[in-house]
Amino acid sequence: MVQEMKRNGHKSEEKEEQKWVLDDSVDYKGRVPLRAATGVWKASLFVLAVSTSERITYFGLSGNLIMYLTRVIHQDLKTATNNVNYWKGATTLLPLIGGYVGDAYTGRFRMILFSSLLYIKGLIMLTMTQFVPSLKPLNNDISDQTNKVHEVVFYLGLYSLALGTGGFRPCSISFGADQFDDEHLEERKEKMSFFNWMTFSFSFALLLGTTVIVYVQDFVSWGVACLALAIVMALTTIAFYFGIPLYRYKMKPKENPLLPILQVLIAAVRKRNLSCPSNPALLFEVPESENSQRRLLSHTSRFRFLDKAAIVEEKYTEEKENPWRLATVTRVEETKLILNVVPIWLTTALVGVSVAYGSTLFVKQSAAMNLKISNSFEIPPASMLSLTGFVTMVFVPIYDKIIVPILRKVTGNERGISILRRIGIGLTLLIIVMAYAALVETKRLRMVGDEVVTEEGTKQESMSLMWMIPQFIIIGIGNAFYLTGLQEYFYEEVPDSMRSIGMALYLSGMGVGFFFSSFLLIIVDYVTGKIGKTWIAKDVNSSRLDKLYWLMVGLNILNLVFFVFIAMRYTYKTVHKKATDDGSNADGVETLP
Repeated sequence: MVQEMKRNGHKSEEKEEQKWVLDDSVDYKGRVPLRAATGVWKASLFVLAVSTSERITYFGLSGNLIMYLTRVIHQDLKTATNNVNYWKGATTLLPLIGGYVGDAYTGRFRMILFSSLLYIKGLIMLTMTQFVPSLKPLNNDISDQTNKVHEVVFYLGLYSLALGTGGFRPCSISFGADQFDDEHLEERKEKMSFFNWMTFSFSFALLLGTTVIVYVQDFVSWGVACLALAIVMALTTIAFYFGIPLYRYKMKPKENPLLPILQVLIAAVRKRNLSCPSNPALLFEVPESENSQRRLLSHTSRFRFLDKAAIVEEKYTEEKENPWRLATVTRVEETKLILNVVPIWLTTALVGVSVAYGSTLFVKQSAAMNLKISNSFEIPPASMLSLTGFVTMVFVPIYDKIIVPILRKVTGNERGISILRRIGIGLTLLIIVMAYAALVETKRLRMVGDEVVTEEGTKQESMSLMWMIPQFIIIGIGNAFYLTGLQEYFYEEVPDSMRSIGMALYLSGMGVGFFFSSFLLIIVDYVTGKIGKTWIAKDVNSSRLDKLYWLMVGLNILNLVFFVFIAMRYTYKTVHKKATDDGSNADGVETLP
């Protein structure tokens, strides 16, 4: 009878606890959030809306930017490609600063709001370059020269967008995922779906940006396109602001999130002559009851040298008060997490190279093909990128609602397959994409100069754009694997206080790839020019992009081999779950693969 009363009392307490979100979140008034009134999809939908708006702008501009630089500003292929990749690289490296500031100082919500305003400012500047007479480009029919003032203001607008992206992207992804409670089973599963639907929204933005926006740019004007994008961004930013009562806000850390990592490293170096105990339980840890703002992590055997930072030295009685001499197991494990993501981060750079070439060289390759579907309709080259978005939009719901439930039953994994396995599948698809692109380009180059006889007379034969459809389809499926997998990985596998920084690491890896893609073009151009005909000429018909693509196949194969080597030895983040009074979850550990 007494035991039954205890069980009933425990269930009542558990039910009461379930009403509240008992992690380190607060509501907009600084109180413990009520689960039913805050967070989950009703809050994250606002984040998805403003993120979609930002991505529509990005994809609409980036997808057709190389055409603008070559046609309006009259840059050659190599210069235009490099300028596009420098800008894209900036949009993916600046998040390192924005993510850090968002985590350490402003909070994620404020950073998203401020960055949205920067984004709107950049769009207004781009709009002005198309409507203000002194800022407008020169008429191409009259002169091949460019208005230098137009060029300066145009680039200022572009890099204002890059600054906005620097704060917006890492904080928007992490802030959206923050709306789901890791300690609640159903919400944790919903958060896994959130990353899929974030990819879906990005794909919708890619589809809209590379069809509607590109069509307006090509057949109406860039000014109208930029004005429409500014209006949409302003409206979604206002909507995001009015969602304030629904959000869950992570409490800002009491200290710089990078400081504990430095403390662990220094403490470990100070104790470098000590031997690690064979029993990890002898290492120092603060009880969970005294550590309300931080989830406790379990000890792992990787980077054993860092464990020395958690060794208690009896001769230093004041050691527990000095974090530069003694660190907890959780802080040691958080430092290990950061070191653990470095090899995975390195593999993202080559993903960035492939993505960069997909949105620049693939577009120029498309422009040199037969774009006509019928006598009256011609596809804008940049709109081929929309096929990628469409395929991802179709595949993501299938993966989330059909494939994942089946895989959960087969593997017993909450995610269906592990994060690294998902990324590995995506990297394999990148190899297939580059190989197919090389084969298509080889065939296209063989047709250059061939003539066919038609009713109108003799004309140059060109390869149909339809040949490029398979490579864009494979890219779309690959996005659902490697982009979603990388987002989830860099959110889950970093310390809880550094999740925007984690998203910034994901984006910066891609950014390094964009810069490396330009560097690779320069090297390839120099080397091939020295030994014969350059692979990167003034236009695609004079270039040998097929050989460049085969080079990318080889590099991607090496990248996949390195990734598999790391993945086979990888240890996932392990979190102590809260044990219950009835003895359930006796091991107290949750692995997050």
